[in-house]
Amino acid sequence: MPPVLPLPALPGDGPLLVGFSGGLDSTALLHALAHTPQARMRGLSAIHVHHGLQPAADGWATHCAAVCDALGLQCEIARVHVVPDGRGLEAAARDARHAAFARHLPDGGLLVLAHHRDDQAETVLLRALRASGPEGLAAMRPLRSFAAGQLWRPLLALPRARLLAYAQAHHLHWIEDASNAGDDADRNFLRNRVLPLLRTRWPQADAALAGVAALQADAGDLLDPGDAEALAQARTLDPAVLRLDALRRLPPARRARVLRRWCAALGLPPLPAQALAWCEHDLASGQPDRQPCFDWAGHRLQRWRELLHAGPVRAPLDRVFSDIWHGRAPLCLPGGGVLAFEGVLDEAGPWRVQARRGGERIRLPGRDHTHALKHVLQSLAIPPWLRAHLPLLVDASGRLAAAGDLVFDAGFDAWLRSGHRRLRWWPPGTTASALHAPML
Repeated sequence: MPPVLPLPALPGDGPLLVGFSGGLDSTALLHALAHTPQARMRGLSAIHVHHGLQPAADGWATHCAAVCDALGLQCEIARVHVVPDGRGLEAAARDARHAAFARHLPDGGLLVLAHHRDDQAETVLLRALRASGPEGLAAMRPLRSFAAGQLWRPLLALPRARLLAYAQAHHLHWIEDASNAGDDADRNFLRNRVLPLLRTRWPQADAALAGVAALQADAGDLLDPGDAEALAQARTLDPAVLRLDALRRLPPARRARVLRRWCAALGLPPLPAQALAWCEHDLASGQPDRQPCFDWAGHRLQRWRELLHAGPVRAPLDRVFSDIWHGRAPLCLPGGGVLAFEGVLDEAGPWRVQARRGGERIRLPGRDHTHALKHVLQSLAIPPWLRAHLPLLVDASGRLAAAGDLVFDAGFDAWLRSGHRRLRWWPPGTTASALHAPML
């Protein structure tokens, strides 16, 4: 009898969406779940993210669709546009992939990924080399919140060799990604060079490293209630922004754990020790440095007006950007971000959408004179990380009609209100899907 994969009990009761790359790991996982009656009863489907980064990408999508068809499962092919933003192509592709997962995961659904024990060992080593704390060394959790549902990794206790034996016994076919053979990426270097050497001396190296992750997860859970309360007291309406006054009241050890927990909740790479040292020197001390920031792994901590922001380092909207927009379909902005109207559009427009170039003025509702846009944004306390991406809407007469959905010209505001319309701007990296905004 062919072997089976010992999967844990299915958590929750929502539908299952398997992240299916077509590689060995996800092929074995999808096959095992397809032969699990409870999974099918709850609704089992797959999603393949087409990054479009390799010549074989179309063939991979075709292969994944065929595998799902043979299993009697629906397969969503999600095409994404990967925009490198200074963090490297791998990080940008991962962000695009996770954003696609979030868009397609139904409310209460379970995103299922095929990470195994070997992957966990690699992650622990990477985190240790970055001087991560308990939360970072806990590496990948088997179950955590994700988008509108949860993310489940049922294979974390199994070695890759177990998946290979399963796939071979069931005569499964999978994709071999040639890029995994290179050593340029840190994870590939550990996988291809470091871990094989460790196993020659310590055959149980993977199990031991995975055990470190489990112990650190337990240690983190013991501290969890107090850290969660401290984080809640520091939060603002924006999940990516914390109040510095609340952080300063915490003991240094708890402050470090709260910051790490916060970044983990945002889906950011673990904070290295240098970032925490920067926080102690530049933030906790309350020194009045102007907009101090710390960059790590393509992400940035930035202080502004007694607030701390965390997020990816993203290039600002190019000053030379300009495009004509009629408003009937969402406008995707370079570098990320979307503009869209909600409501019924008549013959208004077109508008020119452009980046800020300096010197713009706008007449606000209820005002007789124009005001410098720079001063308006400052008075509204719009943080610099938003201002850098702010698109401007200019009408046919050259009048500034809107700055994103933050500031409206008096005439444009009256036009919106008269037709119960709404202009929406999603900055880069936001998870809201503007591509389905109602356009009539």
